[in-house]
Amino acid sequence: MEAVVLLAFMAVAALRCAPAAAKLPRVEQPAKDDGSLSLLVVGDWGRKGAHNQSRVARQMGKVGKKLDIDFIISTGDNFYDNGLDGVDDDAFEESFTDIYTAKSLQKPWYLVLGNHDYRGDALAQLDPVLRKIDSRFICMRSFIVNAEIADFFFIDTTPFQLDYWTDPGKYHYDWRGVAPREKYIANLLKDLNKAMKKSTASWKIAVGHHTMRSVSEHGDTKELLKQLLPVLKDNGVDFYINGHDHCLEHISSRNSPIQYFTSGGGSKAWRGVFHKNKDKLRFFYDGQGFMSLQLKQEKARFIFYDAYGEILYKWRTRNMNILQPSTDATEE
Repeated sequence: MEAVVLLAFMAVAALRCAPAAAKLPRVEQPAKDDGSLSLLVVGDWGRKGAHNQSRVARQMGKVGKKLDIDFIISTGDNFYDNGLDGVDDDAFEESFTDIYTAKSLQKPWYLVLGNHDYRGDALAQLDPVLRKIDSRFICMRSFIVNAEIADFFFIDTTPFQLDYWTDPGKYHYDWRGVAPREKYIANLLKDLNKAMKKSTASWKIAVGHHTMRSVSEHGDTKELLKQLLPVLKDNGVDFYINGHDHCLEHISSRNSPIQYFTSGGGSKAWRGVFHKNKDKLRFFYDGQGFMSLQLKQEKARFIFYDAYGEILYKWRTRNMNILQPSTDATEE
């Protein structure tokens, strides 16, 4: 883990000082000796243990041990309600270090920023100083984790949502290093497209905070559908993983192979909202929990768990570039 953290530290330090138009930082994440990967995905969690955050964390620890995970992905909204006040904010340890204490979770955490993170000092979460407090915490705006059989493209989705710029209401968004919006997004899409085209990994996986497709409270994000989704489709991205909606869900695209997974149940949930969606809804759980992903070169397996560690749903698929796709889903 030390080598991974050192590379990430250097990448974050460079990124924090870089202009909006910059090559996407890359972190090398070793796979297991047999070439496989196991990881957990959680989002929308940072509430100092409240709203079942601690309960979800305990179950993550148990599943993480069972699967011998290599790393954890956070889909954003890492600290509520308004991000961090700075690098010395006690919420960092109270919502992260002191909560995810299981031995199995002492692995690299790769994080994107969510809209709530942008309401505080967004640069604080990108600051390498936090790695000195807890070396697991690897957060950048947009970056790539090269995990041998898979490339994970972490995407800063908050700037895409126009309402945050034009109608922020009572909230202040920290756009330092992002404004002007149009230039930032254009450069990001260009860099993503270039990096995805160069990728030779068996799996291409995109990670963002905001929903692409969702049947819950926030629904689809129109800006991502218009601007980001074409890049993902053109480059054969297999999965888009997000948070933002405080639920667990799986939606299949009806006009492409891409699969959408929401893992945003890290703490406060139970919104009680359901919207119909044009794509195929395979699973929806309006509650707390997290997701695991096991990858081999030829197949992928997803599992959703609730706050008590019970398996809610399983789904697997084969790599379409190697074999014909075969899927299997179970629901409790």
